[in-house]
Amino acid sequence: MTHEFKTIVKSYLIAKKQGLKSVLVTVVDLDGSSYRKPGVRMLILENDEMIGAVSGGCVEKDILRESQSVFQTGHSKMMTYDGRYRLGCEGLLYILIEEFQPNNSFIKAFQNCLTNRSSFTLYSYYSKTEGESYGLGTYFKLENSKHLVSKFSDINKSLSLFIQKMPPCFKLMIFGAEHDAVHLCTLAQFNGWEVTIVSGPLESKSIKNFPGATAFYSASPDNLELNSIDNETAIVLMSHNFANDLKYLIELKHSTPAYLGILGPSKRREKLLSQFLEYCPDIEESFVENIHGPAGLNIGAETPQEIAISILSEILSVIRKQEPIFLKEKIIGIHS
Repeated sequence: MTHEFKTIVKSYLIAKKQGLKSVLVTVVDLDGSSYRKPGVRMLILENDEMIGAVSGGCVEKDILRESQSVFQTGHSKMMTYDGRYRLGCEGLLYILIEEFQPNNSFIKAFQNCLTNRSSFTLYSYYSKTEGESYGLGTYFKLENSKHLVSKFSDINKSLSLFIQKMPPCFKLMIFGAEHDAVHLCTLAQFNGWEVTIVSGPLESKSIKNFPGATAFYSASPDNLELNSIDNETAIVLMSHNFANDLKYLIELKHSTPAYLGILGPSKRREKLLSQFLEYCPDIEESFVENIHGPAGLNIGAETPQEIAISILSEILSVIRKQEPIFLKEKIIGIHS
């Protein structure tokens, strides 16, 4: 959800330049089930523009109406929405609506968190009673500093507290700059991921060839800067060059990504791993176990676009620790 909050902050800054007030909407609690879970947020601007969503679209009109008093008074309020009778989701949403007025120190600290790929935490005080209550509101802890986003300043310990730790934005690193890498990049950024493209030094490509990419590097494998790889990073080797993929794999041997995929058939993977182990006989077993090749789920993908969907689906299943099955075969809830 970090990428959603990143979009909210960006939209707030644009609205501020236009002289528009902003209201932050947060689902802080849930009884039953819902389309989205606590921690989802959206921003409402004074001109009624909405950035993001907290449901499948059924709640937003009511939220827009309820937000008008917050624009007028600046006082935070609670709203409840019973989807058991209106949405068919069998859930009761508890929604905090508050002014969004982060100061410059917050913006600077938040940008540093994004750049340094640091985590931050949100604390939202709320009540399950509708209307205004003393102490409603949210603050953030960024880089060991506390930042308020609305007018509330005193903590009311009689209220409930929703705590949400936000990891760095999920990142996908694509090693390769061929046609299929473009489709994988496009779908990954559509999913809200930051995308880094790594091409060989002889490639006549640039970041302009990869819509949605965050960064582009043209370098030989032994000149790569790989310190930014963390457990919120997925890697896919798809250079279509066996020697280059082997060199990339060797350079990555000390990294710990959340996912490492290799494009190509099983025979290519076995040959690649065999030569890799010859060069790196002391490699940690956990690194080899984290290699997924051929990358992707078996969904019958044939076109580059379908293959990209297959790879993204596998990455999601790995990072969410889910065994891919048909949802109709799942006995418990969809999001359980």
